[in-house]
Amino acid sequence: MTEARIDLEPRRAAQDLASLVLTVVELLRQLMERQAIRRIDQGTLTDDQEERIGTALMLLDSRMDELCAAHGLRREDLRLHLGPLGPLLSEDAW
Repeated sequence: MTEARIDLEPRRAAQDLASLVLTVVELLRQLMERQAIRRIDQGTLTDDQEERIGTALMLLDSRMDELCAAHGLRREDLRLHLGPLGPLLSEDAW
């Protein structure tokens, strides 16, 4: 019986891990953005809160671009397809 070996290239493993972490962060960013929009539409935020949330989301979006670039990824690379459930992340967020 031959022993099966997994040949992991350290650089590829690190990039895969970065991709996974950034996918989770992007999912959370999208969820926060949708929640903020829902609260704005419901009128439950003050003008100051809306401004701060908008600024924070824009900065987070910009930081995501920087992190993706630093790891040689594009936002599209973070889209995991979950088979019959469809894609994990919304495409309209890009």
